[in-house]
Amino acid sequence: MMASEELTQTGYIQHHLQNMAYGKLPEGYVRADGSIMEQAGWTLAHSTQEASDMGFWAVHLDTLGWSIALGLLFSFLFSRAAKKATTGVPKGFQSFVEMVVEFVDGVVKDTFHHSNKLVAPMALTIFVWVFMMNLMDLVPIDWLPMLADHTIGQGDGHLFFKVVPTTDPNATLGMALGVFLLMIGFSIKNKGIGGFVKELALHPFNHPVMIPFNLFLELVGLIAKPISLGLRLFGNLYAGEMIFILIALLYSGGLVLGTFGAGLQWMWAVFHILVITLQAFVFMVLSTVYMAMAHDVDEQH
Repeated sequence: MMASEELTQTGYIQHHLQNMAYGKLPEGYVRADGSIMEQAGWTLAHSTQEASDMGFWAVHLDTLGWSIALGLLFSFLFSRAAKKATTGVPKGFQSFVEMVVEFVDGVVKDTFHHSNKLVAPMALTIFVWVFMMNLMDLVPIDWLPMLADHTIGQGDGHLFFKVVPTTDPNATLGMALGVFLLMIGFSIKNKGIGGFVKELALHPFNHPVMIPFNLFLELVGLIAKPISLGLRLFGNLYAGEMIFILIALLYSGGLVLGTFGAGLQWMWAVFHILVITLQAFVFMVLSTVYMAMAHDVDEQH
C-alpha cells in the first residue's frame, strides 16, 4: 500500500512517479501518518504532498544515488578495459569498449572540427553515462523499489524509490546546465568577453539600433539550449516509464490481462531499447554541437 493510502491504481502510479525526497519540514507540520513535527528538521518525505512542501532544496536521494553509482560503474569498467588493453585483436568486453570509443570518436570528428582534448572524453562520458541511466528503465518497475523497501525501508510499501535518474528533471537539467556552462566558458575563452558580447549584440542584424532586439533573440536562444537539451531527455524517458507503469497495472487484472500485459511489456522493452540509445546519442551529439559553436570564432551569419 501507499503512504496512508489504499493500493488504488492512481495511488500506484503516483507512488512510482515520486522520488525519494529528503528535505526540511517546518515545526508543527502535520505529516501523512498524522504525527506532528515537534521542531523543524530534515526527513524523508512519506507522501507526495510532503515532498512538495519540502520545496526547492529537497534532495532526491534515489536520483543522486543511482547517478553516482552508475557513473562509478562506468568509470570502473572502462578504466579496467583500458588497463587490460592489448595490441592484438580485442576480445570480449574490451572489444565492446573499443567499439563504443571508436563510434563516439567518429561522431566527434564529424561534428567538432577544432582542437580540444576535452570534447571527445566529454562526449564518451555523456553517451555511456546517459545510456546506463536510461537502461535502468528496462528493469521491471517493482523489483528494485520492493527490494529497497525491504532493506532500507519498513517493508510496508511506504518507501519512494525511483531507479531511472533521467526521469527526474533535476538530473537531466543538471547535466544540461553543466554542458551550458562549458559552452559559455569556452565561448569566452576563444572569443573573449568582448567577442562573446558582440556575437550576442550584433546578430542577426549588424546595426547599433537593433542591439536590444538582437540581445533579446540571442539570449532567448542561448537560454533555450540547456532547457531543451534537458527536457528532451526527461520527457522521452518519463513517457517510457509511464508506459511501463501502466502496463504493470494489467497484472492486477487477472490471468488474461496479466498475460496480455507480459506480452506488451516485452514488446515495449524491445522498442524502448532504441529510445534509450537514441536519447543518449542525441544528448551527446547536441552537447558536441554546442561545444563546436563555442569554438566557432569566425562564424558566418
